[in-house]
Amino acid sequence: MPGRQITDRQMRLFMTLRQTDSTPVAAAKAGFSTATGYRTEADPRPPSAKRAPRSRRRPDPLEHIFEAEIVPMLAAAPRLRSVAIYQEMLRRHPDLGAGIRRTIERRVRLWRAVHGPEQEVIFRQIHEPGRLGLSDFTDMADFGVTVAGEPLDHRLYHFRLAYSGFEHAHVILGGESYVALAERLQNALWSLGGAPFEHCSDSLSAAFRNLDRDARDDLTCRYDALCAHYRMKPSRNNAGIAHENGVIESVHGHLKRAVEDALLLRASRDFADLPAYRHFIDEIVSRHNTRHAKLIDAERAKLNRLPDRRTEDYEATVVRVTSSSGFTLRKVFYSVPSRLVGHRLRVRLYDDRLDLFLGATELMTLPRGRPGANGKHGHVVDYRHVIHSLRRKPMALLGLVYRDQLFPRDAYRRTFEVLIEALADRQACRLMVEILALAHERACEGELAAVLQVDLDARRLPDLGALRARFTPDPASLPRVDVAVVPLEAYQALLGDGTGDFA
Repeated sequence: MPGRQITDRQMRLFMTLRQTDSTPVAAAKAGFSTATGYRTEADPRPPSAKRAPRSRRRPDPLEHIFEAEIVPMLAAAPRLRSVAIYQEMLRRHPDLGAGIRRTIERRVRLWRAVHGPEQEVIFRQIHEPGRLGLSDFTDMADFGVTVAGEPLDHRLYHFRLAYSGFEHAHVILGGESYVALAERLQNALWSLGGAPFEHCSDSLSAAFRNLDRDARDDLTCRYDALCAHYRMKPSRNNAGIAHENGVIESVHGHLKRAVEDALLLRASRDFADLPAYRHFIDEIVSRHNTRHAKLIDAERAKLNRLPDRRTEDYEATVVRVTSSSGFTLRKVFYSVPSRLVGHRLRVRLYDDRLDLFLGATELMTLPRGRPGANGKHGHVVDYRHVIHSLRRKPMALLGLVYRDQLFPRDAYRRTFEVLIEALADRQACRLMVEILALAHERACEGELAAVLQVDLDARRLPDLGALRARFTPDPASLPRVDVAVVPLEAYQALLGDGTGDFA
């Protein structure tokens, strides 16, 4: 058509058609005139080769400074950022103007491509089914997740099979410890139904940090024993080189984006409790595994068979219960029933709990606490463990080290603050201790907290007599049960008149 230039593609099509068709026919099929066809035969160069090279439309602002100043800077410091060079040039030459930033970035990028240092090469790998599984931890602090209104400082343990993409994720409250790895890795393997031939981790940098040589050697031996139990070959990528673990490092981003999308769709980042949030993460991972079900089933057939039982996924230690009715472990004080004072307890330390044993007898499970961010000791206290002694010494509540952790709910803590302001110290402590004792003895902790909250909202002090009357059973309201005694002769009617022998 007049006024339109032909393209290289039309040119190639014309030359191909010209081998079998006449010039007018080939030109018509290629989409241009017969005259253009004859001109093309006379000069068979493609249109792009006929165009004159584009000349500079404005003076080069870096003509006198790029080779003289910028290139020496790049040669001396190859990792120097383009924006730093741009700011330095503006400082040296204020007349350049702010519009040269993109020019400097483009020119520096071109210089580095021709004269810059060699870059590290990533070698893509072929993954065989059943061969490689990877574990890593990823931080979730930026997601703003809260549990019952409190910020949740946590990570995700993330396991993945390299071939099929099977994933397992679990919320971790502590750091990258061996306990977290051992327990969650075994959960992943048992949910999968098999174990890969090789397991790769990122050296557990947080677990090895600040450990002496003996502790590091012990941790390495435990990790090797864990892998040997499942017949997996242990391997680690080099410290600080994340792309060596790229099969799972890159997937962290996909998982985090899926979590972010699900949180946005949920329209809330607050969860009622930790199990609810863990269920939320499990649903996201389950949907991913469902999409890869065929590949996962195919790889499952190539995995090693699981052993008959799990291996140890905890740290074992022994503690002594002090006269404070508790013990300190990893800078955290845990309360236990006072009848255990003076006894030595065996503790199995998991990522989120402690199992306590007296000899071979399992006593109880406590939630695991963490020390404060400033290094202060943490406290995991159950008021039921000490309330009987606290009733005999109510003034101990006033300066108690773990007083805030003693109150089971926020309403109790706020009630004590109000009592301290309104009453004498001795009277306030005695009243608060009796309220805690009532919650324990009548098993009405939640209901009593609701009543205390009503009193707080109404700006009135709690009435201990009214609370006892409300939560103490009324003998008059208890039903009377009459039990009729049946005479023994009545059972003869059930036996009948038979006189046979009974074995």
